[in-house]
Amino acid sequence: MTKSVKEKDVTHKLRIRVRAYEHKVLDNSVKQIIDTALRYDAEVMGPTPLPTEIKKYTVLRSTFIYKNAREQFEMRIHKRLIDILNPGAKVIEALTNLSLPSGVNIDVKMM
Repeated sequence: MTKSVKEKDVTHKLRIRVRAYEHKVLDNSVKQIIDTALRYDAEVMGPTPLPTEIKKYTVLRSTFIYKNAREQFEMRIHKRLIDILNPGAKVIEALTNLSLPSGVNIDVKMM
């Protein structure tokens, strides 16, 4: 007896991870990426908000005495995740030519 082997459809996925300090700039960049992908009929999943990374720093106000006088600062890094299923060559080319504002960091992985 022979078993019929069902081949799964090989789906490629483009995973885009976007990071920025300001959430408004980040949301505008994500909207621009999604609009570009939808223009070329790609299937988009997301944007999925990832946990905000908070870095806190404590600094002494005085250099010598008054050790209890301290200042605290924090930096918040907002993150979003976008998955594009079965991207074509036109989608990838359009995303590479996309101009995004400064302060927005993008990591792209092909899965």
